[in-house]
Amino acid sequence: MPINRRLAATTARLLPGSKQTGSSRRVLEAAIKLFAEHGYASASVRDIAAAAGVKPATIYAHYPSKEHILAEVCRIGHEEQYRGVRSAVLGSGADPRDQIVAYVSAHVGFHTTYPMLAVVSNSELHVLREELSATTFLLRRQSEDLMQEIITRGMQGGQFHVPDRWLAVAAIGGMGLRVAYWFSPEHGLTAGQVADGYAEFALRLLAARDGHGKHTAAT
Repeated sequence: MPINRRLAATTARLLPGSKQTGSSRRVLEAAIKLFAEHGYASASVRDIAAAAGVKPATIYAHYPSKEHILAEVCRIGHEEQYRGVRSAVLGSGADPRDQIVAYVSAHVGFHTTYPMLAVVSNSELHVLREELSATTFLLRRQSEDLMQEIITRGMQGGQFHVPDRWLAVAAIGGMGLRVAYWFSPEHGLTAGQVADGYAEFALRLLAARDGHGKHTAAT
């Protein structure tokens, strides 16, 4: 199959270390790479089996269909993203400004660490039937709700000033999603520098101010 690249990454971590083992993991990793580079519709079960070094029958022993493979990939991607942002926020203290910096840094960090997983779990999610996507959409909603709660408390406390909370959530979350497509060491930026930059952009978007009414920046 000819490669029509949708993202800059050519080699990247595909799955968190604790997710799946053995042939099941090889199948998922092969599927992630093929789905990321070619799109879900262009990769067959036979292609996945060849890339994973297994027989198609082995795949069906783990997953009833290609759609079930995608459903597992989407679930894992959203689960890892939500775990990361929630853990970061819980460890950041009570100030909404610190929490939004922690959230955005973790959100962007997921997309620089697992770009192929992030691209597939977001761009191909629409393919899934409702019964196969329900868990993933719940994880996405929990992640969005967490950011909205932070922004709400920041607005109530006078630290943030935005005309619409949901638009702020959509804007901050959306700019983080795009990182998975373009991030590459060739840009001359480390993952940490990108995360810090996006955290600064988020504070500016929220018109963040300190207790004296002065604008604040990420540190």
